[in-house]
Amino acid sequence: MPWLILALFVIAALLLYQSAARRRAAGLPGGRVVYSDTGTWGAVDQALYDPVWDLTGKPDYLIRQGRTIIPVEVKSGRTPAAPYDSHIYQLAAYCLLVERVMDVRPEYGLIHYPQRTYRVDYTRNLEQSLKDLLDEIRAGQRKRSLDRSHEETARCRNCGFGSACDQRL
Repeated sequence: MPWLILALFVIAALLLYQSAARRRAAGLPGGRVVYSDTGTWGAVDQALYDPVWDLTGKPDYLIRQGRTIIPVEVKSGRTPAAPYDSHIYQLAAYCLLVERVMDVRPEYGLIHYPQRTYRVDYTRNLEQSLKDLLDEIRAGQRKRSLDRSHEETARCRNCGFGSACDQRL
């Protein structure tokens, strides 16, 4: 009987170690995973939706630390010297959605690249900049013409709007 208790203890320790390793690999801080869009932590949760901004999003993770919720976006590919603006705005959109849907304003979010994790503070200035960008996108949709950024040929080549784009490289 003591060997059974020892075996269960060893299995529990291995599972805890594996869980901690997966958390570190995903760039997750300590806390409880309350939302996941990766499928690796269980069933994929429903998208967050804000009817005021008609905005929908599925962050990779939402971590609860006490009363705080931290959105985490995991990126693959090369690690940049600083997070890309598009990734910052994506994370800011998740912060806005968390505030609207869960009634908790995130202080910050995390963008995890393979070699580094960046903390992005969700300031009132970033929130306003996001809202200005959303207004600009909506105005562009109304006039049906947006100038697109073509700084990266590979992103242009793999864009889902390539067949309808009049600015394709």
